[in-house]
Amino acid sequence: MHDAAFATDPHRVYDGLREHAPAGPVELAPGVDATLVVGHEMALRVLQNTELFARDARRWKALNEGGVPLDSPVLPMMAYRPSCLFTDGAVHLRLRKAVVDSLARLNTTRIRRDVEPIADYLIDRFSELGRADLIGDYAKLLPLLLFNKLFGCPADIGDTVTSAVSAIFDGKDALRANEELTASLMQLIALKRRQPGDDVTSWLIQHPAGLTDEELKDQLVLLMGAGIEPERSLISSSLMLLLSGAGGRQSGMLIEEAMDHVLWNQTPIANYATHYPVRDVDLGGHVAEADTPVVISFAGANADPALAEARRAHSKGAHLAWGAGPHACPAKDPAQVIASTAVERLLNALPDLTLAVAEKELEWRPGPFHRALVSLPVTFSPTPATRTAAALRERADAAPDVLPGPAAPSEPSRQASTRRKGFWSSFLDVFRV
Repeated sequence: MHDAAFATDPHRVYDGLREHAPAGPVELAPGVDATLVVGHEMALRVLQNTELFARDARRWKALNEGGVPLDSPVLPMMAYRPSCLFTDGAVHLRLRKAVVDSLARLNTTRIRRDVEPIADYLIDRFSELGRADLIGDYAKLLPLLLFNKLFGCPADIGDTVTSAVSAIFDGKDALRANEELTASLMQLIALKRRQPGDDVTSWLIQHPAGLTDEELKDQLVLLMGAGIEPERSLISSSLMLLLSGAGGRQSGMLIEEAMDHVLWNQTPIANYATHYPVRDVDLGGHVAEADTPVVISFAGANADPALAEARRAHSKGAHLAWGAGPHACPAKDPAQVIASTAVERLLNALPDLTLAVAEKELEWRPGPFHRALVSLPVTFSPTPATRTAAALRERADAAPDVLPGPAAPSEPSRQASTRRKGFWSSFLDVFRV
């Protein structure tokens, strides 16, 4: 599941496993073996049975016995962190409630208000060129900048978060990037304990669950990892469909329909939700040994022939793109608002967007967990970079006395004011009033 052939045609693996059982053996990365569940009914059984299938990665027998390379590229996604993703029972309930309650404070109006100026800013960076890579220039950057906004990052911390998360997802010196991300988030938590704001970090700190700094840091890492990468893929794959001959805008497909098609057929997080059986368990003909990774193929389950009718109807209640059970994605609604707003803003700004290459020439990034395009090159009629200025005028006219400026700089940001600006600093400078 880690080579170019899998990236090109992952369903060849899913279908091959399904011929024998609803689950079967796979290699996630060199030296990392697992069981992959591709049957929809079996996936639900694993996701919903917390007594038989644990999420705590400290149970991973091969890793504990030294059988997994410590430099394996899948470890950052699979190794234990004290977050609600890797915990069970009362600990999981406590951490998840803090996350769910904090995310619940993000209403649709707030999300759209935060996404739109970021989208305008990014579009203005390439609109006069008449060409762009909608992943590198738009879909990759928008979630990064948005999460800085939602987490209340000041300029210096936001610059580090942006560069570190990008490096981790791109596989560039991930160890150093992870250390920088950890340090910057701990700095953010310390700042928000002193100066709380109207942001997710402050809400997590204020939650009655009383999270420690370490717990806060790991919930923020979880929210970034579970939000930024899938979001960029949902945006870019939806755009690809809307610009393609199959679903193109000439067919009248709505943005929400395109997104739902992607969630069914190009599931952004294709394979994940690693579980560890507490004892040997028969998964419909394949035995998964105790304390070995059992990975859910959301993409494989969505393609299960048993769901053919639901898939044709694009029944939103049937696909597993958001998971199921007690660990189901808590950010389903915000994620869809973010993606739909980002796609809508782009298509309205550049109405003659066209794929610059044939759809069959687009490449998919290798990796066992995601379904993500390498790039999405487009062409369009060059337009003046006026959207950011218009957005500023609209915000000033709407609320001239309460227009929010950037977060107050932390002490390190004052000391490093002469340092080269990063992407987040540059964005904040544009919207500084």
